[in-house]
Amino acid sequence: MNAALKVLKERGFFKQCTNEELLDELLDKGAVRFYAGFDPTGPSLHCGHLVPLFAMAHLQQFGHKPIALVGGGTARIGDPSGKTEMRKMLTVDQVRANAESLKGQISRFIRFDRDEALLLDNAEWLEPLKYLDFLRDIGRHFSVNKMLTFESYRKRMETGLSFIEFSYQLLQSYDYLILRREYDCMLQIGGDDQWGNIVAGLDLIRRLDSVEACGLTFPLVTRSDGKKMGKTEKGAVFLDSSMTPVYDFFQYWRNVADADVGRFLKLYTFLPTQECEALGARKDAGINEAKEILAYELTKIIHGEEEADKARAAARAVFGGAGGSKEGMPSLEIAAAELENGIGVLDLFARTSLCGSKGEARRLIAGGGAMIGDLKVTDERMTVTAEFVSGGEIILKAGKKRFFLIKVV
Repeated sequence: MNAALKVLKERGFFKQCTNEELLDELLDKGAVRFYAGFDPTGPSLHCGHLVPLFAMAHLQQFGHKPIALVGGGTARIGDPSGKTEMRKMLTVDQVRANAESLKGQISRFIRFDRDEALLLDNAEWLEPLKYLDFLRDIGRHFSVNKMLTFESYRKRMETGLSFIEFSYQLLQSYDYLILRREYDCMLQIGGDDQWGNIVAGLDLIRRLDSVEACGLTFPLVTRSDGKKMGKTEKGAVFLDSSMTPVYDFFQYWRNVADADVGRFLKLYTFLPTQECEALGARKDAGINEAKEILAYELTKIIHGEEEADKARAAARAVFGGAGGSKEGMPSLEIAAAELENGIGVLDLFARTSLCGSKGEARRLIAGGGAMIGDLKVTDERMTVTAEFVSGGEIILKAGKKRFFLIKVV
């Protein structure tokens, strides 16, 4: 088996392949141009995008050439795959702004120098399309009956599928056709919810160009408790620090379940496979150290070594451990004079990243998860005053694992 394909399998980046024998042969022959798509439906990628990014990086390490395709065109429609309802429609300007933001995040994983990789936007070829020509030349090759057999469409038929979403598969298939023709791209990779779209693209290439290309999907990652990876009670975990603070990002990975550590180290770091497996097999204090390694390695890739050092030090300052420092903890400054008059506890929590609103703070208190220092908050009418200040600061807690630093100045 080809070395690159072997690594993908060993690390968990393999679910389905349209033709494994052909893919093995292509990877053995030399550098293969391959692509993964990222629709800029928001200003930041999130943890759900990490698997294809890491897979692309692994393939590039073996000399293969990635195309990171930003869907400036397809994002205007929205992929129905994995969705129970239609995506919110974005303006052209919103899509373009989001696309620019994503490019910087992708470059954390992919080297774009010396023609080792390409960063493209499908708006380049989708925007000029003429509707009637597209239907005649491309649309006629798609069977509605076959499209409805794919799970992404079949599921949505229960809740309602718009025509604009139904056409998404045609556009993604056209992307693959263009990339094969213009850049000799022979492999598309993506999450397993993309299987139907990938197969459709291969079929289009086969019909129009008489070429056999390949498709590879990854498992959709879930936690050991069955919940979707990269989701919290506050929503998605984003790669943009303005949307998910670096400390919160670090803590998300530091707090994964013991049973997930080895698997996540293989998926979300570049540590050698055997080292990942050994770390994941640890017990008690050892598994906690392995979790910190997972959190640190991934935070370093996304946010840089300096920010990763701060986040680790902040976590150690709260939970104990050598090298503790609160510098990387999410924080805000409050004037001492403001505390002299007192601040309502709901208002205070709502001003932090622990709670998005007073209503959320109220629910946190009612559920017994709100603390100020070591004091459990039981009364939502409580007032926070200067007596809670220790060493010029107040530490707020939401549950056992989320912290926020109030600096009193």
